Amino acid sequence: MQILITGGTGLIGRHLVPRLLELGHDVTVVTRNPEKARVFFEQKVMLWKGLSENSSLDGFDAAINLAGEPIADKRWTEAQKQRLCNSRWQITERLVEMFKTSQTPPSVFISGSAAGYYGDLGEVVVNEDEPPHNEFTHKLCARWEQIACGAQSEHTRVCLLRTGVVLAPKGGILAKLLPIFRLGLGGPMGDGRQYLAWIHIDDMVNGILWLLDNDLRGPFNMVSPYPVRNEQFSHALGHVLNRPAFMRAPATAVKMMMGESSVLVLGGQRALPKRLEESGFGFRWYDLEEALGDVVR
Repeated sequence: MQILITGGTGLIGRHLVPRLLELGHDVTVVTRNPEKARVFFEQKVMLWKGLSENSSLDGFDAAINLAGEPIADKRWTEAQKQRLCNSRWQITERLVEMFKTSQTPPSVFISGSAAGYYGDLGEVVVNEDEPPHNEFTHKLCARWEQIACGAQSEHTRVCLLRTGVVLAPKGGILAKLLPIFRLGLGGPMGDGRQYLAWIHIDDMVNGILWLLDNDLRGPFNMVSPYPVRNEQFSHALGHVLNRPAFMRAPATAVKMMMGESSVLVLGGQRALPKRLEESGFGFRWYDLEEALGDVVR
């Protein structure tokens, strides 16, 4: 297949692109930083510096949209929230325009979203049909998904990736947590009872490949079948590192440090991959401690 990818140098893209190349696909990566992309992929991919110089997606069989500024890197000022929205919405709008102007559009559009689509639902077991809690992460993802669905047509199916916390080496949540936990200063956030919907990078990549190869459409929770509480996650990471993990961060301190974005660690989703499993997809990583051990090693 001829595949176009945005966000190819991000956490998921850096693992997905090599797998696509191994499978014999031709990959074009859209990136603002071609030099960085060449470091990751050498000369094995085509590079586009942006979408503005191209009017259509003719010639591509699939488009995978993973672009978006990291949501947890900065406090959510009003300006930062707008940047988070724009970095997702604008490139998705442009891709949808290119689908519509194509004579032969790609047959599948796989577009990013997040488990944050549901907002903080506490103890509720969340599948793809669960009504969301109306907060910033929901508004961000709901509009993102709505824009992506504009590419849906008799020629193109659209899949939406409601992704949980991705466990991968050299990036994501573990890049922030590992230095703290290795010093023995890690522990639960707040009361530790909030759920964390996680997924190993291998299952994330394999899930995208599954959606690429099968006639599926709509939203998919890209999460392990076994979400855990924040306290369980902390103990598992401490055990893998052979370090204590009892330095609890009080909710008030987390809120003071992170502001509104503290909902990312003090809230959560007990999300399950119902539609993915019903379609026949098989997960490799079910056990959190085994998954963490694999990634940390």
